[in-house]
This record gives sequence, C-alpha cells and structure tokens, in this order.
Amino acid sequence: MDKKAGFASIDDYIATFPEDIQAVLQEMRAIIKAAAPDAQEKISYQMPTFALKGNLVHFAAWKNHIGFYPAASGMEAFEDELSGYERSKGSIHFPLDQPLPHDLITRMVQHNVTENLKKAAAKASKKKPPAKTTDKP
Repeated sequence: MDKKAGFASIDDYIATFPEDIQAVLQEMRAIIKAAAPDAQEKISYQMPTFALKGNLVHFAAWKNHIGFYPAASGMEAFEDELSGYERSKGSIHFPLDQPLPHDLITRMVQHNVTENLKKAAAKASKKKPPAKTTDKP
C-alpha cells in the first residue's frame, strides 16, 4: 500500500509493517482498547487513533520506537513517570527493544477518557436551552 494514499483503517496501517512491529502495534492497540472500550478506532493524521468525545490518543511506529501521542494534558499528568522515556513535543517514545509499559499506557488513556468526558459535559451544559414559544390565540 502506498503510505501517501492514506489508510482506511488501523488494520491497513498495521499491515504495512514487518511482523515483529505488527505484533507491538497490535499490543498497543489492545492496551488502548482495554483502557477505553467505548472508544472508536479511526485514522487521524495518518496514525491509528482512538476517539471518545474527541481524540483520546494516537500511536505510530517509527524506526526505533512506538510513538504514543496522549496530548499535552496526558503528558503533564504523568510527567514524573515519563522521565525515563525520550519525548518530543506531544509524544512519548517507547523503544522497540523494551516491553510496552502496559500500566502506564492504561492509566494515561483512562486519564484522557476522563478529561474528554469532562470537556464534553461542560460543553453540553453551556448550550442554551431551546427558546420557549408561546402559542397565544
């Protein structure tokens, strides 16, 4: 598949990698699914993405690591625990030669679920109630 053409699904994305990388990507996918069972899978920014009332997390395979993109609030909330990992703006690099940190990923996804649900509830509460109409003869 031509990566520039885009991916129709997470399965399409994963299928473009060698089997050993596919296994790690499937593992990441399973961790996220377990942490956010109501989230929808999609492709966003040409990366596997899980969404629930907005994007929760993205992930992607790179030459030497799996990039995990939990958004700024997700990274800030776990700053101390992430100190052992290389990071760039908005992403954490989980080295391919080390096991994925299941517990940390799970807690980060759950943190983002909570944040997204709070934001959605706040947004819904700000919506104005429908205008009252009076049907006077």
